[in-house]
Amino acid sequence: MIKLKSKLLSLLLLIAITGSAKEYHVSVNGNDQNEGSVAKPFRTINFAAQLAQAGDVITVHAGTYREHINPARGGENDSRRIIYRAASGEKVSIKGSEVITGWKKEKSGIWKVVIPNTFFGNYNPYKDSINGDWFNNHGRIHHTGEVFLNGKSLYEKETLEKVVNPVADTKIQDVEGSTYAWYCSSDNMNTTLWANFHSHDPNKELVEISARPTCFYPEKMRLNYITIQGFSISQAATQWGAPTAEQVGMIAAHWCKGWIIENNVISDSKCSGITLGKERGTGHNVWSADQENINRDGNIHYIEVLFRVLRNGWNKENVGSHIVRNNTIFNCEQTGICGSMGAAFSTIENNHIYNIYTKRQFSGAEIGGIKFHAAVDAQIKNNRIHHTGRGIWLDWMTQGTRVSGNLFYGNDMEDIFLEVNHGPFIVDNNILLSPVSIRTQSEGGAYLHNLVAGAVFTWPDLNRFTPYFLPHSTDIGALTTVLGGDDRFYNNIFVGQGNDLSNDTSNIVNPWDSKNKYRFGLAGYNQAKAPVWISGNLYYNGAKPSKKDLNQLVEPAFNPGINLTEEGDHVYLSMAFNQSFTGVKTQMITTEVLGKAKIPKARFDNPDGSPLKIDIDYLGKKRSETNPSAGPFEKPETGELKLKLW
Repeated sequence: MIKLKSKLLSLLLLIAITGSAKEYHVSVNGNDQNEGSVAKPFRTINFAAQLAQAGDVITVHAGTYREHINPARGGENDSRRIIYRAASGEKVSIKGSEVITGWKKEKSGIWKVVIPNTFFGNYNPYKDSINGDWFNNHGRIHHTGEVFLNGKSLYEKETLEKVVNPVADTKIQDVEGSTYAWYCSSDNMNTTLWANFHSHDPNKELVEISARPTCFYPEKMRLNYITIQGFSISQAATQWGAPTAEQVGMIAAHWCKGWIIENNVISDSKCSGITLGKERGTGHNVWSADQENINRDGNIHYIEVLFRVLRNGWNKENVGSHIVRNNTIFNCEQTGICGSMGAAFSTIENNHIYNIYTKRQFSGAEIGGIKFHAAVDAQIKNNRIHHTGRGIWLDWMTQGTRVSGNLFYGNDMEDIFLEVNHGPFIVDNNILLSPVSIRTQSEGGAYLHNLVAGAVFTWPDLNRFTPYFLPHSTDIGALTTVLGGDDRFYNNIFVGQGNDLSNDTSNIVNPWDSKNKYRFGLAGYNQAKAPVWISGNLYYNGAKPSKKDLNQLVEPAFNPGINLTEEGDHVYLSMAFNQSFTGVKTQMITTEVLGKAKIPKARFDNPDGSPLKIDIDYLGKKRSETNPSAGPFEKPETGELKLKLW
């Protein structure tokens, strides 16, 4: 009888909790004095965000909302989230910008507008310049603000003369666009903007300027279990997101757990689109701020930040475990997605990330389609990443991470860069088609069933002591340098360019050391200090194996004719497979085969600690248990094939 009463009480409590959940509606025709029903909706999303409790849903109807959403609270668990969603079938835009009219013509193509500083409230992006650790301003000021003509950003210039007489930048993608320019000047009362709109009349076109530093960011930390779904989010004046700083993108998780960011279109951020990063209390651009200790480099400062973050509760129970999926992210000048430590235990999947770092007016060591520090047990899979400069950059403390089934092309720095990590991490079933496919300054990696059509570059780092963890946690084991090696390359296809380009770097962006040698294939591992395990790989068209390679098949004269085409929203790969494709001896790759990474003494396994098995190919096909095909495609037909990749 007591048990029955207890069950009945629990059921009544569950019904009460479920019944208390509300759905608030927001419309551009609404009013924040309304009740928030579908018949009487609110006007602003942020007003609803102050009312929402765990389990509530905020449904936003068609229109453009120019506001910063600053939630008051998060959900309680995965089943009692606070959900922000665009109404089904309706286009909802959230913008960090404002429309500007009243432009005065100065001369042909040149227009001017004077804006009172009161227009910007407590934040003026035309007084705020981009700055932070590892940021390179190229000797000039870059404001966080931006000017947009019909949705396209113009190029900021450091003088008015360069706006009046712009010179096209022939080194970037958008040569013509680089002549659409703007300049700003501010005093205590007003901000003045000049812009070269060429033949366009800004009073007849849509001209917007960035006016807010973010679009969706809770000022409170640790608001967990929030879902952001189905929006178009753009045009925020975001600041540089250094790993030693508070990282605030257009959507930014503030040191919390369990967010889902899905099915959004995210574009035109001055710096980053999505940030899953560090908060401010453990340090904000600490290297730049520490002028008294000029002999202490960024390496030491980041280690100090790491220990402060650990004291601040960085672990799986409190931080990370986000899901970022099915988003389209483009036109961001720092990163599509970034995060220092806050992206641990997260899943990043099925995102289309492109046109990142294309204007190239500034640079720095934190740029890429995806840039993570400490991506512990992160899963980065099935993303399409192209024209981003650097595709994925996994920097410091990449452990338990898996990069799987991603499509890379058109990245002129490299597809994947792994910097000063000790592993274990896994790179499998990826298609890497840029001039440099893999740049690794790490150890303890497993590269499995990839198609590698660019160069591979590996080198040690004996000067930086970087941390590693106990398996599947953020508990630090110790710190050490990167000796190099301790990598596994099984069942990959390497394609060269017809000859060994070991000494030819003319077609490859190498921002550090022109003396370093690139190689198509794995000959760079001939000098690896630590043991390496290399077997079951194919080498075509001049790609060369390592001397440590076993069971390889080398066909220097065979060119598979790799060609990628974009047809609408789809991507196709044309590639020839000859009879020799089945001639290489391979094996099914498992946790047992891969062993343990040398430094952390940790297995290559799943995030939950269960054994790993690479038995599914890029297209979802089951692999042979006894002799799986090299590369990302299992048992393709002989001859030239056209495969749909996206």
